[in-house]
Amino acid sequence: MKVAIACDHAGYEYKEAIKLQLASLGHEVKDFGTHTLDSMDYPDTTHPAADAVELKECELGILICGSANGVAMTANKHQGIRAAICWEPELSKLARTHNDANMVCLPARFISLETAKEIVAIFLSTSFEGGRHANRVNKIAC
Repeated sequence: MKVAIACDHAGYEYKEAIKLQLASLGHEVKDFGTHTLDSMDYPDTTHPAADAVELKECELGILICGSANGVAMTANKHQGIRAAICWEPELSKLARTHNDANMVCLPARFISLETAKEIVAIFLSTSFEGGRHANRVNKIAC
């Protein structure tokens, strides 16, 4: 699977570790940055990653910042994006099965790296259930 990944400075170390995890699982990763620990503005990396998912250049996306709020708000401005903030594995599963989320947003300052990796693994391996959930998801876009 081709996966978009992006972060701000607060998520940089998690992004680098998750990229290794993704590669070990056989996924192709498109890294939209940031590429350093230097302070930067999360929309500068989030918008290009969201574009890639929205345009189907990548199947799913992973966004990481300190709280996950900034990247989620930014990504969800895109009509074709359903970005979900997940801080525990069960939320990741529900985001995919019930909401057909196509981007997961991780709060690096509030979860461990191991939890982040577990959330990502579940997010990438879980499918949308459809059915009654499809009606709801189809009402999300403006």
